[in-house]
Amino acid sequence: MIRRHTIDSILGGAHTADTVTVYGWVKTARTGKSVAFASLNDGSTTNNLQAVFDREIFPHEKLSGLLTGACIRITGEVVESQGREQSVEIAVKELEIVGPVDEEYPLQKKRHSMEFLRTMPHLRSRTNTFSSVFRVSHHLSTAICRFFDENGFFNVHTPFITESDCEGAGETFQLTTLPLDMLPVKNGKPDYDKDYFRRKAFLTVSGQLEAEPFALSLGKVYTFGPTFRADPSDTRIHGAEFWMLEPEMAFFDLEDDMNLVEKFVKYTAACLMEKCSDDIAFFSKFFEKSLPERYKSLLENDFGRITYTEAIKIIQSAERKFDSIPEWGDDLATEHERFLAEEYFSKPVFVIDYPASMKPFYMYVNDDGKTVGACDLLAPGVGELVGGSQREHRLPLLEKRAIEQGLDMETYRWYMELRRWGTAPHAGFGLGFERLLMYLTGMDNIRDVMPFPRTFGKMY
Repeated sequence: MIRRHTIDSILGGAHTADTVTVYGWVKTARTGKSVAFASLNDGSTTNNLQAVFDREIFPHEKLSGLLTGACIRITGEVVESQGREQSVEIAVKELEIVGPVDEEYPLQKKRHSMEFLRTMPHLRSRTNTFSSVFRVSHHLSTAICRFFDENGFFNVHTPFITESDCEGAGETFQLTTLPLDMLPVKNGKPDYDKDYFRRKAFLTVSGQLEAEPFALSLGKVYTFGPTFRADPSDTRIHGAEFWMLEPEMAFFDLEDDMNLVEKFVKYTAACLMEKCSDDIAFFSKFFEKSLPERYKSLLENDFGRITYTEAIKIIQSAERKFDSIPEWGDDLATEHERFLAEEYFSKPVFVIDYPASMKPFYMYVNDDGKTVGACDLLAPGVGELVGGSQREHRLPLLEKRAIEQGLDMETYRWYMELRRWGTAPHAGFGLGFERLLMYLTGMDNIRDVMPFPRTFGKMY
């Protein structure tokens, strides 16, 4: 088997003066009278490797397949580069066209619009932008698991199929094996006795409820996996399928919860600065010029903290125009969240103690009886990044809130039983992985940090 050398190791100086074999995809190619050049990338780094072909060794017929998009194998010597953009290059001795392309290959130009690239998610990871996005995505996922392992958490795989709508917003995808063209009916309604689970079933919008029992036995747990929301919003921050990180911690209150969120976000940022410096530099050059300052501010400053009531007053008195001005009891729109994070605080900020009427039934009711111990972390560029709360562990209050929100008590019977048998104060949060990735790369649209986006009205 031929030993393959990666481009990142070659550009890192590990093989100077060595003979190496490289596989990669041609980014650009040009031919002169005495030499030909090809820029290669194998996905290991955002930087390309230049290959130089002596035309005496490689006449036209041997270079005919050296086209943008082709997969090739080259063997040659690592030599000092004569160009200014790279320190080393390959003086090629052998060339094999492993995967040829034809003239219809769509990624011929150096720059394509993001809208165009969204039409071909099967190819866009070959571009500099998306190869950087998904390298950072990998390192962010790794950092997440490392953080929770180092902090004494256990990973739990919660189910994707569920009876409950954790958020209570009714934005669930229903699952069924019933034939929709000849739906069995009983008493004028679909006969779910004939369905697979003999009851309604949905794709999960959150693993939180199923994670809580494990927090009340293992102490600290987290679940990290795909979630699904049938939200008809077609915006730059909404997706129908996305990944959620959801830790749950016994004996934590809201303050403990926020401290953990801040520690976690800073940890992941520090990991990416160490592992992905070239990719971050790329994003800073082409997408978000203030990205280095974002990392610096994130790591050096404490997050802001403000109550919902204070946030409403700040927005109402702001000397700028909003599409709408919220009153107490209204949800904050994205424009309000971004104003607080980007303009008023210029850093991530927690908003806490929201009106109980606008939050799910499981959140801890504060002493004022009007607000709950909830927190949203708002971040520059993305708005809401984290939603968390102390969970209501007092059974009478939990039942009262569930009834007020019209929940089927039998569906949530098991959840109520947790409060009857050995309950404890506990807290947790949910963080959208793709939104965190947007924040740490400067990418502006959630569709551009998802490998195959699923959004309202579209399945790319």
